[in-house]
Amino acid sequence: MQIRSIYRGARISAFKCREVTREIQGLPVAAALDLLAFTPRKAARLVEKTLKSAIANAENNNNLRVDKLVVQEAVVGEGPTFKRFQPKARGSAGPIRKRTSHIRVIVTDEIEIPTREKKPVGKKKTSARKPSKKAVTAAAETSAASEASTQE
Repeated sequence: MQIRSIYRGARISAFKCREVTREIQGLPVAAALDLLAFTPRKAARLVEKTLKSAIANAENNNNLRVDKLVVQEAVVGEGPTFKRFQPKARGSAGPIRKRTSHIRVIVTDEIEIPTREKKPVGKKKTSARKPSKKAVTAAAETSAASEASTQE
């Protein structure tokens, strides 16, 4: 089941926010929250807030287990732009665009979370190196000598 959460009108440009959302797509929610917690950007705080809202929606409204959830999609679209003006030299004005964005996070429990398979504990494998030319010629000479002695 897909659960979504939308943060509308976030006061950050969509371009800056997309950089963070690309990193969490396809991750389990626990890993995504860890990644966002250690990302030193304003966008990470806003995306983290939206992701926590989606997790809470899944847990409380749909009775889903949090450990089975995966971030299926994290998309940032452009919101309305506030247009302001900055006074410039000689009585002119320069435009200032204060951009906003809409952050949408979709979590699902339908995607299987990949787990690492444990390696069997045992002897170390010996590396399969190619024998050197000297070793090959020496082995060929000994086998030829043993064949000659068996034929006599």
